[in-house]
Amino acid sequence: MAKWKSVLWSDKSKFEVHFGKLGRHVIRTKEDKDNPSCYQHSIQKPASLMVWGCMSACGMGSLHIWKGTINVDSYIQVLEQHMLPSRCRLFQGRPCIFQHDNARPHTASITMSWLHRRRIRVLKWPACSPDLSPIENIWRIIKRKVRQRRHKTVEQLEACIRQEWDTIPIHKLEQLVSSVPRRLQSVIKRRGDATQW
Repeated sequence: MAKWKSVLWSDKSKFEVHFGKLGRHVIRTKEDKDNPSCYQHSIQKPASLMVWGCMSACGMGSLHIWKGTINVDSYIQVLEQHMLPSRCRLFQGRPCIFQHDNARPHTASITMSWLHRRRIRVLKWPACSPDLSPIENIWRIIKRKVRQRRHKTVEQLEACIRQEWDTIPIHKLEQLVSSVPRRLQSVIKRRGDATQW
């Protein structure tokens, strides 16, 4: 368990806000014509934000929010401006291991050289791996809370994401990080197939 407490987990996730009028689309049988569970809202032109964040068992790191995609240069900028300060604040000089997935900007030789020059140890992460990182659970928690608020603007969405990020309690982070050995055992047991995590 001590090994996993020394990991700085990172990931990005997409959040959407929907503009325009919400129409209703009905999928039902004749018998269900008045059943509200048969209504689906149709949405026009969703706008989105990409969010990068990092966390450890000892706290939440910073967030970077942008529109569009990320390339190698912008990813290195995120690492410089958000990962490094988060690493210093959360681990205060103690050794740690940085985790990110195998997205192209992460595995590019420029990124790997940048990490190597700064002597940042990187956790080897299997390609096409099931989502074992505890930060995936953080994204699900935040997305559930964000959906409940039904934001109408990108600015409202961003403010809500930041607010929810800042309210994740330490005990939740400790709980998620302590579940990593069970996650790994579950993947091994299921031979790489989908798990409960």
